[in-house]
Amino acid sequence: MTTAMVKQEIAVASFSKVYDLERVETALNDLSEGSSEALRATYEKMLKTGNLRFCVKPNRMPSIDDLVEALPNFSEPLDDVRKQVALCLETEDRLELMPILLLGDPGIGKTHFAKQLARLLGTSYHYVAMSSLTAGWILSGASSQWKNAKPGKVFEALVHGSYANPVIAVDEIDKATGDSQYDPLGALYALLEHDTAETFIDEFAEIPINAGHVIWIATANDERGIPEPLLNRMNVYEIPPPDHEGARRIAQSIYDEIRSAHGWGQRFPAELGEPALDALKHASPREMRRAILNGFGAARIDGRDWIDAGDIRLDHGNRRKPIGF
Repeated sequence: MTTAMVKQEIAVASFSKVYDLERVETALNDLSEGSSEALRATYEKMLKTGNLRFCVKPNRMPSIDDLVEALPNFSEPLDDVRKQVALCLETEDRLELMPILLLGDPGIGKTHFAKQLARLLGTSYHYVAMSSLTAGWILSGASSQWKNAKPGKVFEALVHGSYANPVIAVDEIDKATGDSQYDPLGALYALLEHDTAETFIDEFAEIPINAGHVIWIATANDERGIPEPLLNRMNVYEIPPPDHEGARRIAQSIYDEIRSAHGWGQRFPAELGEPALDALKHASPREMRRAILNGFGAARIDGRDWIDAGDIRLDHGNRRKPIGF
C-alpha cells in the first residue's frame, strides 16, 4: 500500500480582527509631511483591505493518519495535533496549538512537516530561515525612520495575507545570528505567549496586531543553542531518523508530491518501483527529494517512463569539491 500526498482539508472559517481600523486611521492622519512614504502606503493598504482575516480549522478530523503514514517519524507531534483538533470539532472553539519545536538532524524533513501541516489544516504557510538573519527586525520589522525599512514577517503574513492563523515555520532557531544591538530571537518571547501575541507591535507600522492565533513551528538541530525561556514556551519533540520501512514510505510520499506537481509527472506510474525505493532507504528526506527529481530527468533522457535504481544518485550533500592549484 502506498501513501498519497496529503490532501488539503475543507476548513470551517470564522473571521478574526487582526488590527484596529481606528488606530490605523489615527496613525495615518498623524503622519507628518516628511514621514516615510512606505509607511503611509502601508496604512492606506491596511484601511483598504480591512482588518478581518479567515481563522480556519478542519470541519472534520483531517487525514492525520495519512500524514503519519507519509512522515512516520513525526507521529508524536501529529498525535498531539490530533488531540487538539478533536477538542475543537463540532464547537465554535478555534484550534489552539501550542508552539512546536522540532529537534533533529539536518535534512530529516522538519520544514516539510510544517508545510504539510499547514496543508492539512487548510491554512497558509510562511517560512523564515533564522540562520541567514543578521538583524532582529526580520520578525518584528524595522523602524520606519531607517532607510529601506519594512514590516517584519509576522506583520506581512497577517496583514497582507488572508489568514489570522497561518503556519509560520521558523527554521534553525539555534543558528540565529545578530549583533550586540539586535537579538533575532527577541520577538519570539512575545510572539510565543498567547496573551502578549494578541497585541504584538511591529516596529515599522507601530500598530498592535493580533498574532495570537498563529501556529508556530520552530526547528533546530541542537537545543543547546536555544535560550531556556524560549524552550519553555514550546512543546519540544525529538524527531528520530526514520527506520528503513519508514524511509521507503517517505520516499514514496516525496515521489507522489513531485509527480503530482508537474504535468510531465503523469507519464510516470503512481508508485515508485521497488529498486528505486531500496536505493533511497538510507537517504534523508532532503537527499531523497534531490535524488528523485534528478531521477525523473535521468529516466526521460534514457527514454523511460519509470525511475530505476540506476537513476538514483545520492551524494549525501557532499557536492562541493576542494579547490586545488
